[in-house]
Amino acid sequence: MDEGLFVIDESAAPPPPFQLRVHHFGISVPDLEASIRWYREMLGFSVEFRTAMPHVPFTGAFLRRGNTRVELFERPGAKSLPDERRDPDSDLATHGNKHVALEVSDIRTAFRFLESHGVEVAMPIFESGALAGGYIRDNSGNLIELIEHRDGRRSV
Repeated sequence: MDEGLFVIDESAAPPPPFQLRVHHFGISVPDLEASIRWYREMLGFSVEFRTAMPHVPFTGAFLRRGNTRVELFERPGAKSLPDERRDPDSDLATHGNKHVALEVSDIRTAFRFLESHGVEVAMPIFESGALAGGYIRDNSGNLIELIEHRDGRRSV
């Protein structure tokens, strides 16, 4: 096993009396239409529905690919993504959500496709035991981790 990655399957505490699963993750973007195009062309998402909340204010869209949903939203006057949040390592020094992780069936094929389409790589592919991963940035600079399980735990 590579240094730094430990595989431990710890038993869960007794579950609460309700079911749960991830429904979606939300990403603030400076240009909603450009981001919809990027997620369609680079990751294969389609628009499930569009939304707006004038009292916030923002306009948005829920994108879907299979059971994975992304909510993109554009808010006028929002601050730009700080440089330290664009790097997977330095971003760990700030509390809060770090990145979105998407499982892929073949990470090398995914990276070849994305790089050939000009997608920025934030961290090249790393391999550690039965896991391979790497980071890209979407068209707004948000970090996306791509993961490939090589131990039979695949869900794609």
